[in-house]
Amino acid sequence: MAAKGTALISLYTMPPARETMTRMPDSTPGSSFSRSRLLAAALFYIILLTTFWLVARHFSLNTRLGHMPSTFLAFALILGPYWFFGFGLAGFLRCLLTHRAARLLAPGLCLLPYLIYSLPRGEFRWPFLFVFFFLPVGVSALLESLATVEAPGSIRGLCWQDAAALALLGLPVEFHWLEGSFPHPGLTSLPKLLLVDSALYAFLVVRRTQDVGYDLRPRARDLVTGIRELFFFAPVVITLGLALGFITPHGGLPSSTTIFSALVITFFFVAVPEELFFRGLLENLLEARLGRTGALLTSAIVFGLSHFNKPLPFNWRYVLLATIAGVFYGRAWRDGRRLLASATTHTLVDVLWALWFR
Repeated sequence: MAAKGTALISLYTMPPARETMTRMPDSTPGSSFSRSRLLAAALFYIILLTTFWLVARHFSLNTRLGHMPSTFLAFALILGPYWFFGFGLAGFLRCLLTHRAARLLAPGLCLLPYLIYSLPRGEFRWPFLFVFFFLPVGVSALLESLATVEAPGSIRGLCWQDAAALALLGLPVEFHWLEGSFPHPGLTSLPKLLLVDSALYAFLVVRRTQDVGYDLRPRARDLVTGIRELFFFAPVVITLGLALGFITPHGGLPSSTTIFSALVITFFFVAVPEELFFRGLLENLLEARLGRTGALLTSAIVFGLSHFNKPLPFNWRYVLLATIAGVFYGRAWRDGRRLLASATTHTLVDVLWALWFR
């Protein structure tokens, strides 16, 4: 995963190169990084930030949060690695961070957005400073032992280091341990994105995990695959959801702004992070140990169990339906090993449920 500061600073300090493309010896989509791709990614990053600014204004976050310039700057620094890793930043950072100490300490820059956000508000807390520095650094150090110089990324199956890293990154999200770092409605997803940055850096740069599918350049097949799995899943979830009393259909047509905002927010803050964790990393690494079917079912079960506390004590209906959903999300991902495909299905399911069945 990425150190926000390192990711963004590195983009502007990239030395001139004779070749416009640097390729790394793995098959991860987006593992190459070129100047033209950087310019395109930067342009769309600006458009994306503008879109989020408009969404924030639509929900009046600019008036409710206060200190909007520092808050939005912190958000931009968190979003930067998340975005640029989808355009090949991992390959560039692998070439740049050749010294072990630099490679291990770089993710500690994850603490910068927290400082920028918390200090102007007087909400700084020392425990969060240590967490946002030592957690990314510790996870990267944990995976460093799997990244051999002789064969980078050659250890494909899930190892105990992978399991420990996924637990360290996933449990704080699952149990909301870090929400106090950004303690305002509308900002509770920022700690999750910080951990996404950390995961991307640790698994793509340090461990050099192959076939994750974290490529944010859209393809028509991603949309087709995502919609196809939605249509396969819809009859199952609607029939079972109605029988269990989990969903309640209701009419009404939300405004186009509401629908668009729901799609954007769900895609970036829910679908992509969860698909990265459960499909791109967990299912991907399990395949070498359990095979395609075993990995699909195991990751789906783990995904389902991650919904047990919504709400507490144990929402078995949600767990069951989420497990079934995880099977279809996993099918979408492994069709082309593309997270955009499974994130498409995931986004559409969540938005349809929130707007018409919840």
